[in-house]
Amino acid sequence: MVTTRTDVFKIGEKFVTLLGDEVKVGDMAPEFTSVVAGWTQVNPLQESKGKVIVLTAVPSLDTDTCDRETRRFNEEAAKLSEDIVIYTISTDFPMAQKRWCGAAGVDKVKVVSDVVDAEFGLKYGILIKERRYLRRSVFIVGRDGRLTYVNYLPVLGEEPNYDEVIAEAKKAVG
Repeated sequence: MVTTRTDVFKIGEKFVTLLGDEVKVGDMAPEFTSVVAGWTQVNPLQESKGKVIVLTAVPSLDTDTCDRETRRFNEEAAKLSEDIVIYTISTDFPMAQKRWCGAAGVDKVKVVSDVVDAEFGLKYGILIKERRYLRRSVFIVGRDGRLTYVNYLPVLGEEPNYDEVIAEAKKAVG
């Protein structure tokens, strides 16, 4: 049975239903499968095992805040070592993600879709039931598979603290 939480997060003035349990620093990062262009399944944690993994969850790449966030993380990713991988996850269709990445010149961040089973959203406690998209949040997974950073942003339109996220990712590299 999936946990439902109705008093945690608001869109505007109205509480929405979040599905799944929140994760916390020190937890093993839940494995999940997502899809990329061509509907190919990928497991980001397995694909980047042994590296520090930054998971950024956004509602849709076609919104101003998500666009800015993903472009900024793409710029940051270009400056990082090969030991850090950044994924952006949304519930956009994979072909829409591919189109958006091409138009935006995003090529350093790996963009994956949670549209099929919303497995990421459910396992990290960020699937908004009423809209079937993800609550903005950032997670960092250390080389050992444990969460070293968790940030559930309190407002959907708020961007993460990029400097803090990058500093925490570098710290997790060791």
